[in-house]
Amino acid sequence: MSSNRSFATLSRRALLSAFAALPALSTLVPLSATAQAAAAAGDPLPSWNDTETRKAIVAFVERVTKPGSPDFVPEAERVATFDNDGTLWAEQPMYFQFLFAVDRVKILAPHHPEWKDKEPFASLLKGDMRRALAGGGESAVAQLLNATHTGMTNDEFLQIVRDWIGAAKHPVTGRLYTEMVYQPMLELVAYLRANAFKTFIVSGGGIEFMRAWTERVYGIPPENIVGSNAKVKFELLDGKPVLMRLPQAEFLDDGPGKPVGINEHIGRVPTAAFGNSDGDLQMLQYTMAGSGPRFALLVHHTDAEREWAYDRKSFIGHLDKALDEANAKGWTVADMKNDWKAIFPFGNK
Repeated sequence: MSSNRSFATLSRRALLSAFAALPALSTLVPLSATAQAAAAAGDPLPSWNDTETRKAIVAFVERVTKPGSPDFVPEAERVATFDNDGTLWAEQPMYFQFLFAVDRVKILAPHHPEWKDKEPFASLLKGDMRRALAGGGESAVAQLLNATHTGMTNDEFLQIVRDWIGAAKHPVTGRLYTEMVYQPMLELVAYLRANAFKTFIVSGGGIEFMRAWTERVYGIPPENIVGSNAKVKFELLDGKPVLMRLPQAEFLDDGPGKPVGINEHIGRVPTAAFGNSDGDLQMLQYTMAGSGPRFALLVHHTDAEREWAYDRKSFIGHLDKALDEANAKGWTVADMKNDWKAIFPFGNK
């Protein structure tokens, strides 16, 4: 990706899709506590129904971790990659990172009186997010993300995200965004880690946005996050070394970018990969093309009552080609309605 491209290009497709879906608007359980309690009870996946999907997961893990098994995978080679939006936490009614950007515009507005008469900010501040982007398209997205994600040090941005994630509430459920995580997937991450898998997030979301909270919520540390990122520049600010965030794109970790990001950040082809949309297709293809035993799973959003039901026609989490390939090649598809006993740690939406 050319370095002179706006940082907004990192997520512009997702953001435009998110705002197109605006008509849909109408007690965090720590991973360690959940996983340890389940393990103590002898069931590592208590929120999974006893379906073929659960059996496939357990059978694969047992095969690759049993010494003497023809499918045994050494611990050093056990790598599991997870998409984030729609795979580990919810992504409806729009991607949470973009809701963060909208909130930041409102907070920054008093310092930018010119925004009252400047689009897309003027419409955004009036609550008309559709109109804010309708006229400007990609240019509007660029202005939004550049105003909220760049022009500060990396440490400053991390703290801003931590403050937001600790207080902001989901527009439908009224829950903290970190409560909108999927209980069955928390258990799966813990189950794999208990079997010596190194777990990584490989997401189209911003790498620093995720690094601010993923260790606390998923137990996945900052060095195990692969995501889209803005360009940063080393500077001395009042004599202090800092990294400044620039309004330029460095890398887009979505679609075909995911295998590239995996290679650059991890250096191993995953043993198992988990996603939920066409944006994860290439990651799953890359994983299944590796030598030896491999596992690919798609989370299929089929539960309109407890969460949201969407796939081929959805602007957000569009699942079409990946679902066809999963069915054709025998990859595992987790049907949320039928395979999961519970959705969120707190219950349903």
